[in-house]
This record gives sequence, C-alpha cells and structure tokens, in this order.
Amino acid sequence: MKKFISTVQDIWKIEELRNKIILTLGLMVVYRLAAQVPLPGIDPTQLSGLANKTADGLLGLLNAFTGGAFAKASVMALGIMPYISASIVVQLMGIAVPYLQKLQKEGESGRKKINQITRWLTIAILIIQAPTYLISLPSLGIPESAFLLGTGPLFYFSSILLLTTGTIFAMWLGERITDKGIGNGISLLIMIGIIAVFPSSFMQEATSRINQSNGGLIMILIEVVIWFVVIFASVLLVTAVRKIQVQYARRTVAGNIQDVAGARQYIPLKLNSSGVMPIIFAQALMFVPGLMANAENSVIKSIGVAFTDIFGLWYNVLFAVLIIIFSYFYTAITIPTNKMADDLKRGGGFVPGIRPGKDTAEYLDTILSRVTLPGSLFLAFLAILPAIITKAGVQPGWAIFYGGTSLLIMVGVAIDTLQQINAHLLNRHYDGLMKSGSKRKVAY
Repeated sequence: MKKFISTVQDIWKIEELRNKIILTLGLMVVYRLAAQVPLPGIDPTQLSGLANKTADGLLGLLNAFTGGAFAKASVMALGIMPYISASIVVQLMGIAVPYLQKLQKEGESGRKKINQITRWLTIAILIIQAPTYLISLPSLGIPESAFLLGTGPLFYFSSILLLTTGTIFAMWLGERITDKGIGNGISLLIMIGIIAVFPSSFMQEATSRINQSNGGLIMILIEVVIWFVVIFASVLLVTAVRKIQVQYARRTVAGNIQDVAGARQYIPLKLNSSGVMPIIFAQALMFVPGLMANAENSVIKSIGVAFTDIFGLWYNVLFAVLIIIFSYFYTAITIPTNKMADDLKRGGGFVPGIRPGKDTAEYLDTILSRVTLPGSLFLAFLAILPAIITKAGVQPGWAIFYGGTSLLIMVGVAIDTLQQINAHLLNRHYDGLMKSGSKRKVAY
C-alpha cells in the first residue's frame, strides 16, 4: 500500500504527467455528460421500454459500448462505434487497395491521410446508421407519445444531424486524449462507456440474488471471486508472448567504436496477436443467421430462430468457430512474417539454427501458427463464457462482464494505460533503461 501511495505521489509531482491525466479525466467526464443528453423531441421519462429491450443480447452489448447512451436515446447513442467500424474497413481495405498500401508506407504523412479517409468513411456510415436507429426506436419499445414533436421530416433531419455530430464529437475527444492526454483515446472512451454500466449491472445481479433468495451474499461473493479469476486469465491472454531468440553477429554500440559479437535479443510473438478483433468480426457475421428467422420456409426459419438467442448452444458453437477462424485470418494480415525476416536480415540478425531470409520467414510463420491455436481457443472460450455463466442463473447484464469483448477491452486498455504512465515515470526517474536500473533523485 505504501508503494502505491508513493507511486501516486510521484505521478502528481511530475507536472507533464499530471496535466495529461487531468486533461484525460476531464475529457472523459465531458463524454459521459454528453451521453446523458436526450435527442430533442423525445420524452426521457418514457424510455423504460427501450431500456428493457437493451438489457441483454446484442443490443445490451451495444448499449454497454455506448455507456448506456443507446438506451437513453441520447445524442451520443451511436457512440464511437461507427468510427471503429470505419477503422476496421480501412484496415482491411489496406490489404487489397494499392493506394492505401502506399499511404501505409509513407510514415506520418500517410497516417494523416488514412485518418482523414477514416473520418469521411465514419460520416458515410453514420448517414446509414443514424436513420436506421431512429426508425427502429418505436419497435424497440418507445411509445408514440414519447415523440413530443411527432416523427416528421424535421425530427428525422435534426436527430440525424445530432447523432452524426455526437459521434464526430466523441471521435474528436478521443483524438485529443491521444494527442494531449495519456494516449489510447478511442479505447479509453469505449472502456469508460463499458464501466459506466458496470454498477447498475452488478446491483441488478445483487438485488436478484438477495431479494429472490437465490444464493444470497454467498453466491455474490463466489461470482466476484470467479470474476477476478477470469480477469487474471484475460491479463495472461493479453500479455503472454512467445520469445523467438535472435542473435546479431556484429552490432556497433552507440558511442563506442567497438563491435560487439554475439549480442542476443528476441522477437516477441503474442499469444493473442489479434486482440478483440476476431470477436468483433464474428459478432458482425452472427447477425446473418438471425435474419433467417424472418424467412417463410419453416426449416430455414427454425434454423434462424436457433441463432437469435445469443446465450443458446448453436449460436455459441458457431460463434466460437468463427472466432478461431478470424484469429488466424487477422493474425495473418497484421503480422508480416516476411517483412520481419527481411528486416532482420538487413539488420544483420538471425534466428540461431535457421537460415536468414525465406527460411526465417517460414519458421516465424510456423511458430506464429502454433501460438495462435491456444490463443484463439482461449479467446473463443472467453467469448462464450457469458453464455455459460447465464446457465448458472447469473443476470445477462452482469454476465457480459465475465468475458467477451467487454472484459477484453477493459483489460487491454487498462494495461496499455498503465504502461503509458509507467513509461513517463521511468523516463523521469531513470537515467536510461540501457545504462543502469538504479533510481535517481529528481529535483522538481
């Protein structure tokens, strides 16, 4: 505890880091306040039906990502997700579109152009998603009386404009956190949205256990313990790496004219190189089988109905298989083993026992494939764990925090943020990581 207090004091003493953290917290507060503002013309006291519809299932997950704004018909109802969708599309198009491939190789200038393309694509997605959201509000449980000014052209025009502006504002807040704050702005906004619905989900579960004599405090304690175990397992999944030893025949040390022979380093290959992207891709595709439920053919309709229950057996079996497939797919397109081997060869490095060039690329690809298998299986297990937990009587709203995208995002962003803060502390308190590990006194 003393070490923690000492670390907090060190953070507060560093003016640059202190200002970054204060700015980040301030912008996140602004984001949460904006999420409480309902769309003009909608009575916020008549949204209980929408809240019930978004209590669980895919809509519940979407509501969690927006921090409850989706269920409040807020100006931030679409959150930052359209921007995430645009980023994924641009990233995938970078594999096949030569112009985007060229931009990716142009460094900072290319990155700025790609960001601009992503922003325009976000607006294009919003032009489709915003009207869809507004049209679906009556079917999601909002009565006609809740639309104080009716649902005429003026309502749709103003609401589409506000929903689009809300997402663009959230995008701007995320970029400001990345540039001026502690980094990972977009991810932090998603995480703070997920955390915002955490207390209400936990209280709903606790109320159910106590009031309905469904295990009481003992079951709540057991659930919390299991939750911490799952978090620990998620941390291991995010941080686990397979180290590939690399040896350099001759390297010149900066500031020294001598050549060092036999210097050793390693290439870290993550157990889960694809992060949460396979889950996001799989969830996007899982909407397709559900559409079959509206078919006229009885056989096709029965199959579609089986895939509408996100806690059902067949839904989760297909979901897990898709996650494993997408884990290999996304890892293959994001980890360029051929480029890694070429860079290693140009730098005078080699993997002991493996010939440089093509053989090294094949070796790295083989190791990556072997590492991805247990990583993808564990990722698939975490993704379907909420469905398993619900069979034990856990409320669906609380179950989504036991795995899947929500938990992995929270764990991944928390680790990245701590690493950012730790980097500031190390730069302030150490002469250099490659010189000595002794802490030096700093005059503030």
